[in-house]
Amino acid sequence: MGRSRRTIPEELLLLALDPATGTTAQPQSLDLGLAGAQLVELALAGRIAPDGDRIAVILPRPTGDPTLDTALELLRRRGSPVRAVHWIGGPRLGLRQTYLTHLERCGMVAAVENQMCGVLPTTRYQATDTAVSRQIRARLDTAIRTGTPPDARTAALAALAHAVGLGKHLYPGNEGRSSRSRLRDLIRHDPMGGLVAHAVMDVQNGVAGQVAAAAARRAQPSAAPRKAARTPAPAAMAVVGQSSQAPEQIRRRGVTRAAVRPSLSH
Repeated sequence: MGRSRRTIPEELLLLALDPATGTTAQPQSLDLGLAGAQLVELALAGRIAPDGDRIAVILPRPTGDPTLDTALELLRRRGSPVRAVHWIGGPRLGLRQTYLTHLERCGMVAAVENQMCGVLPTTRYQATDTAVSRQIRARLDTAIRTGTPPDARTAALAALAHAVGLGKHLYPGNEGRSSRSRLRDLIRHDPMGGLVAHAVMDVQNGVAGQVAAAAARRAQPSAAPRKAARTPAPAAMAVVGQSSQAPEQIRRRGVTRAAVRPSLSH
């Protein structure tokens, strides 16, 4: 994969960077968005494709991007298409930091060491190549302003930006309300971007856990046969009844035999 342009995860992260504070907006949902952006980038590279609400690997050949190739290999190991909501909702430890470190190596951002409350060490990231960030933002602005269908990359980026809640960061206040609305509408222009964006929002709304619980219930055997197996059959109940009466019958037969047994005193 050529490096003349940034990948969608990188673009999403650059959009989320606050130039004033050096922090990322919506950090928790951004982690979900980065996992979803990887899926979109792999789809654009022809490695995966949507299969209903699932993601299927159609070409496991590496892309040349180490971070994307790691995601592709994990998908391949699943062996069968995976639900987008389950993939995005899975553990993605350090994914945001991985991309920040990568952008730092590429000279796109610079790490600034600082201290929180004068004690705890913190690291902030300032964009250094602001021209690239402006170009990314301009693509979104053009799609929003003109209303013309954007290319697949821009549409997917817009869908993910909306899904992770960057609308208020990019277009704040009441004056940005219409732009936020149009940003949301761009989700329909790319099927894969739309699928992933909806999965990101579903994870945030807790839908992933509900889907997993429903799947687990369907995988369990029906409880009815187990309950029936524990209920004694009529014949078995009769045997149980007989066995409970057996001691009394034996006792009575013993008494009867004792009554008719000849006396040995003579």
